[in-house]
Amino acid sequence: MAKTFYWYPKCGTCRNAKKWLDQHEVDYNEVHIVENPPSQSRLQEMMEKSGLDIKKFFNTSGQKYRELGMKDKIKTASKSELLELLASDGMLIKRPLMTDGEKVTVGFKEEDFEKAWL
Repeated sequence: MAKTFYWYPKCGTCRNAKKWLDQHEVDYNEVHIVENPPSQSRLQEMMEKSGLDIKKFFNTSGQKYRELGMKDKIKTASKSELLELLASDGMLIKRPLMTDGEKVTVGFKEEDFEKAWL
């Protein structure tokens, strides 16, 4: 499966990740995470493949996260409610998000990208 790179062009971290991918000639399909957020089922699949807790998929430093009071909601909401929230608004998702159908990276750390995408 081709690599999918979910990103927000105004995000500095996303731009750094994209620059890294391009410098290392990694082939990927670019998806604007706000205009086309991953579906609930796609997010669930990525969460399972990554082995990460659903909380790691939230952009906890984002304005939308604070506006919606997610810090408290995250403690009581069910996994399906949280997935529904994530799928409804790309600004809630920690970015960049990248997957090839098997591996998943959330956020950008060079060493994680090297391990996963080179």
